[in-house]
Amino acid sequence: MTSIDTGGNPPQNNPQPQALSTEPRWKRQPFANHWRSHAEDFDACKIGMWLFLTTEVLLFAGIFVAYAVFRMWYPEAFANGSHHLDVHWGALNTVILLISSFTVAASIRNAQLNQQGLLKINLSITLFCALLFMIIKFTFEYAPKWAEGKRPGVWFSYPFAADPNEHIWWSLYYSATGIHALHVLIGAAVLFVILLKSFKGWYGPKHYTGIEVAGLYWHLVDVIWIFLFPLLYLIH
Repeated sequence: MTSIDTGGNPPQNNPQPQALSTEPRWKRQPFANHWRSHAEDFDACKIGMWLFLTTEVLLFAGIFVAYAVFRMWYPEAFANGSHHLDVHWGALNTVILLISSFTVAASIRNAQLNQQGLLKINLSITLFCALLFMIIKFTFEYAPKWAEGKRPGVWFSYPFAADPNEHIWWSLYYSATGIHALHVLIGAAVLFVILLKSFKGWYGPKHYTGIEVAGLYWHLVDVIWIFLFPLLYLIH
């Protein structure tokens, strides 16, 4: 006969539910298992972002080199093409991006000081600036020029072009500003996700890595435009 050991306490099938934590979300954020602390996690993420930004610099460096070469080969085409750009829209977009760079930096500081209200406000202003930049770029710059036939490459059909090689200028203009606009959209999408998380108390003095690395990316987007603006709008 097999004996049954009935010693010990039977397992609890219905454990008591634990009380919900009332601490802010940022205080309960774990760091990755392969790091020993939040500081190591933060430093690794920041280094990773700097490495990624290096590749972005290389991308735009190629565009700037192409600009320099083609401008040297076709100076008249570039001068004539630049005359069709409205420097006022370019200057306004520059101011908008500079404001957004300030507000995204302020949002990082707000997270460090646990200023949750200001954090949301500054992130919202940054997103509004990104939206305003894109509206100006597509509505007041791209659309009218495209309708007039000022298009890149084989699509160029502007009948009053002063130089037969002007399509080269427009190819470079749309390539440089289009790639930059794509980066603005990507940065805005990331910041929008961060804004949504901020409403859940995700960020605070001990957990602001996401805002920090997104801010680095956004600053690069601003710096690239600061170079593009004079090269495209002020060469004449």
